[in-house]
Amino acid sequence: MQARVAVAVAFFLSFSLLGGCGGGSSSTTGTGGGGGGTTPVQTQAAAPTITTAAALNGAEIVSMASTTSGATIYYTLDGTTPTSASELYAGPFLVASNLTINAVATASGDTNSTVATQNFAANIASGTLVWSDEFNAGASANAAPNAQVWTYDVGTDCCGNSELETYCAWASSTGPCNPASPNAYQGTDGYLHIVASNPSTGVYTSARMKTEGLFSFQYGRIEARMQLPESQGMWPAFWLLGSNINSVPWPACGELDVMEHIDGNNPPPYVGGAAPGYDWTQSSVHGTGLSGGTPYHPSGFSAAAWHTYGMIWSKGKIQYYVDDPTNIYETFTASSMAGTWPFDQGPQFVLLNLAVGGTWPGNPDATTVFPSTMLVDYVRIYAN
Repeated sequence: MQARVAVAVAFFLSFSLLGGCGGGSSSTTGTGGGGGGTTPVQTQAAAPTITTAAALNGAEIVSMASTTSGATIYYTLDGTTPTSASELYAGPFLVASNLTINAVATASGDTNSTVATQNFAANIASGTLVWSDEFNAGASANAAPNAQVWTYDVGTDCCGNSELETYCAWASSTGPCNPASPNAYQGTDGYLHIVASNPSTGVYTSARMKTEGLFSFQYGRIEARMQLPESQGMWPAFWLLGSNINSVPWPACGELDVMEHIDGNNPPPYVGGAAPGYDWTQSSVHGTGLSGGTPYHPSGFSAAAWHTYGMIWSKGKIQYYVDDPTNIYETFTASSMAGTWPFDQGPQFVLLNLAVGGTWPGNPDATTVFPSTMLVDYVRIYAN
């Protein structure tokens, strides 16, 4: 789903994104020196504080911070000493296994902080639900998605792929976005609605939600129960991106597509292609020199019906399933694929979006239905 040119032929747990190397000013002081000059005294960056909040069934969401302005935090989860080559902290992440976090803060002009350490003894059984968003607003009116979990990509063709929509955040009043007709909301029916609209000729709005900077994870089982729109030019997706994307650009950061779907009930695999004679969705993986994915199309399958789309993520292995975790239809392993396997380098964050047009599905036409809605019953993560 991240920039493609020819797409179709083509948890433990941790998390999130938008890092970047810290560039704060040095914490230095001046002292008198010979000849009336001053000699800067190098100080040490403040060690990170590690705080937690309860998730589900013994799992915890971990946050880290340093009081040193502009500090960057690096951490490890295997008991080793962190360095600037370790995972860069970019937001809260989920811990659902026994592990030790070691973290260090760095800042320009300062010496590195001492190492902060915290041990976790979760002892959570495999298959235990450890995090979820059920999208139950519990209100008599449509409500915003949980702002502690979800943020938004916004703008026109914000993210490549030559898409036509303007992505709108909740309550955005920047045209063509309309706060009276939100493109993403928790409905009174208990579902997340992501709506693609056509407010005027040639103008399209939709939503691209993400947990970037708020939540991410590494390893575990993630799934979403969804009902998808079937119409020419609609491109719903449930996927993940590496939380290091700001410092390790796509595709090296890694992309995991749990579900993508294009066109109507009988979509060709690419613009201008021949319809295969069945409805389908697709899962895939992307990294540097690494790409793969196969359509899912059992007899009688309809993406317009409710289905659960899921991924089992373990070290060196990605497995995709539909409706039941025992129904694994596609497996990727580090040892069997060419290119660089990026899925053991750190956590990933979650995205849900409904694109309009673009390089894969092609543009809407006279048959396209507006508004078109992607419904999500829940997103859940289970321990491996």
